[in-house]
Amino acid sequence: MAEFKPQQKNSASKAISPKHFYDEESWKTPTSIQRAWFASGCTTLLISVAKSLIMISRRSTGLRSWIDPVVAAIVGYVLGDLGTGIYHWAIDNYGTARTPVFGSQIEGFLRHHDHPSAITKRHIATNLYVGAAGFTIAVLPMNIFCTNPNLLAFSAAFLGCGMFCQQLHAWSHTPKGKLPRLVVALQDSRVILQRAEHAAHHHPPFDSHYCIVSGVWNRFLDKYKIFWAMEMIFFFIFGVRPRSWSDFNSK
Repeated sequence: MAEFKPQQKNSASKAISPKHFYDEESWKTPTSIQRAWFASGCTTLLISVAKSLIMISRRSTGLRSWIDPVVAAIVGYVLGDLGTGIYHWAIDNYGTARTPVFGSQIEGFLRHHDHPSAITKRHIATNLYVGAAGFTIAVLPMNIFCTNPNLLAFSAAFLGCGMFCQQLHAWSHTPKGKLPRLVVALQDSRVILQRAEHAAHHHPPFDSHYCIVSGVWNRFLDKYKIFWAMEMIFFFIFGVRPRSWSDFNSK
């Protein structure tokens, strides 16, 4: 059976010194393309919300016409947290830096385990442009053709979580005193990912607390070993071990 080689993590860590990793200039000064994708994602999100509100107001026949899209947005937000957990689990445990499309993200997440606070040094456009590009490509056609405000509200919330999750992730690594008061209030109320909630992920073998929007799914997923079960299925079908099984620091 194929077996994951743990050297991949070590090579990613050795490829760059901690000082260089923290002082990476390209993180602090985004390129024009990164800025453009970030602006595009934010604009697409605003258009989606605005179109949904306009359609609701035109069709308004009472409170029910507003309740449905609000519920749809809440459901999208809750499922968005689950989606980031599944994606984070997959990136953390499978693939290499040479994996098509996802390779750079896999390498970045491996480095992040070694230097968790480095993410706080990144410019917001550098941190979010990949998610913003995906959001724009997925949602822009819906903004043009969709006439269902509930679907627009759901997609904006669900896919918007994917776009902004890395910033919520970065805030969970930022000292409380350096965060805006609104962000701290949202963390304390568990609307967005708390620092303590995500800190539980950063212990070898990095096999729990994967969700990075609000973390509301983490307790359920970890208690019932959902990801462990998925890893077992992958192992018995494909013979591939997740990285967390091969971590030399793990029990």
